[in-house]
Amino acid sequence: MTPTAPTPSPLPGSASTPVPARALRDDAVGVLARAGVPDPEVDAELLLAHVLGVSRGRVQALIVMDAEVDGPDVERMRAFVERRAAREPLQHITGRAPFRSLELNVGPGVFVPRPETEQVAQFAIDALRAVPSPEPVGVDLGTGSGAIALALATEVPHARVYAVENSPEAYIWARRNIDEVGATNLTPVFIDLADALPQLDGTVDVVISNPPYVPDDAIPRDPEVRLHDPHAALYGGPDGLDVVRTISRVAQRLLRPGGTLVLEHGELQGAAIRDLLTADGWRAAATHRDLTTRDRATTALR
Repeated sequence: MTPTAPTPSPLPGSASTPVPARALRDDAVGVLARAGVPDPEVDAELLLAHVLGVSRGRVQALIVMDAEVDGPDVERMRAFVERRAAREPLQHITGRAPFRSLELNVGPGVFVPRPETEQVAQFAIDALRAVPSPEPVGVDLGTGSGAIALALATEVPHARVYAVENSPEAYIWARRNIDEVGATNLTPVFIDLADALPQLDGTVDVVISNPPYVPDDAIPRDPEVRLHDPHAALYGGPDGLDVVRTISRVAQRLLRPGGTLVLEHGELQGAAIRDLLTADGWRAAATHRDLTTRDRATTALR
């Protein structure tokens, strides 16, 4: 028998009846908690913030002030909570995902950037900043929403950055974000990463990638990931490292001697990736932990 999502309890109010913000938030928390949503209070407040067009902090202030929410907004909140209770990603409902100092457009067809990737991007940002050149060159292979490439371009504004993507759906999201941010030093390129940017061979200073690294038979537990993230952005072959192997070869071609490679990966893949890179001729392969002390990124030198 196939399990079904729990039926959300109705939220208070109607299209014509104002509801206290506190009651609306608390009832949403209950609905989301019963549906198994992680951090239901955070999501309830972010959904209400989206409905009202304000910040989460403003929502919390409205709750303290016993403010009321108008009936039409109550109806919108009800609809959004039902979608989140069905485990649609919060970012798909709001259409936005934070990443470092950026707010990105996201939705179906593109991988939603995660907080842990913000720290991975820092390795590439630091490496670009350390290059003694007036215009260091960075490449993001498999850019998805453009999150990493935009972080590099905006935080190292004297750099020249290229964002490579081969999914039409993801490329549209990346172009939208690049246009919105207005990063004139960032060039999106629609091409398979295996064939990317031969005109830059031997001249790139930093290559970074958050590739698909989930083994084919390791189905993610969270419905938000399993049902909504693009499979091409998740699965990386029997051991999860098929795309990493390709990136190793491509980055060796692109990078100048002494250039830096940065790879995000799963918490159990650090040793295998270090061995893979070392066998391919990379130097100083090192794995780094994220803020939860899990292995999250490996860097190496050309």
